[in-house]
Amino acid sequence: MFSKLEQKVTLGGLSESTLINYGRCIAKISLHFNTPAVELEEEQINGYLFDLMKGESPSKSYFKHTVYGLRYLFRIYDRADKAIKLPSLKRETPLPVVLSTNECRQLFNTSKMLKHRILLCLIYSAGLRLKEVRFLQQRDIDFDRMQIHIRKTKYRKERYVPLSPLMAKGLKKYYEAYKPKVYVFNGKKMDSPLSARGVQWPMREAVKTSGIAKPACVHTLRHSYATHLLEYGMDIDTVKSLLGHAHLSTTIVYLHVARIPRTEKFSPFDRLYEGLQG
Repeated sequence: MFSKLEQKVTLGGLSESTLINYGRCIAKISLHFNTPAVELEEEQINGYLFDLMKGESPSKSYFKHTVYGLRYLFRIYDRADKAIKLPSLKRETPLPVVLSTNECRQLFNTSKMLKHRILLCLIYSAGLRLKEVRFLQQRDIDFDRMQIHIRKTKYRKERYVPLSPLMAKGLKKYYEAYKPKVYVFNGKKMDSPLSARGVQWPMREAVKTSGIAKPACVHTLRHSYATHLLEYGMDIDTVKSLLGHAHLSTTIVYLHVARIPRTEKFSPFDRLYEGLQG
């Protein structure tokens, strides 16, 4: 069952994390009833989902992955009758946590180790996702054209983002000190990428040491990048392109947190003849 799920998820272009989350949830419900999930009765599934919701510490993400995983599984096995009966989930869209420019400076100055400081600065300077910075290779940093080629993207849609001149100086200093191989940030082995924890830990420590009260994580730097670009006057379509979003609706959320100066209301007719003589 898992091999078929893996095949469909991979061919469907979904991420590895999606496969892991779906697979884990489907395995748990199968083990719970000692029956393949695709053969479970509606009453069994409903009882299991009810227990998840009413548990001592219900996890919304685990409940969501269970429902989506089962729905995907039933679709694979042409059991749409069961998929339809699964509960519909309301999408929660909380506003992203964003650091101010002062908080960003405070965060970066807190990191004492050069590697950690460059890592966090690069994530913010290019709006990188955690996976993108982990698999970023030295060949992707173009110092001549001053751009970064991002390949390991969420939607498998490669993109280029500008390389900040200030960031370029920092990277060269880092290269000279650490002499990385292949990847910009090596893992424990010189030819392996940095682990997810290897990115999360320095961010977590920097937030704690800096005294920033916001619940900031690695992705907060990407949120801050997008919000600050809008506040500095960049148009939202360009921001969408730099972030690698598939849909503009995903980028629009940053308009709700960006502090963009508002102009007084006026009619375009008032501006139509400005500057004309006579």
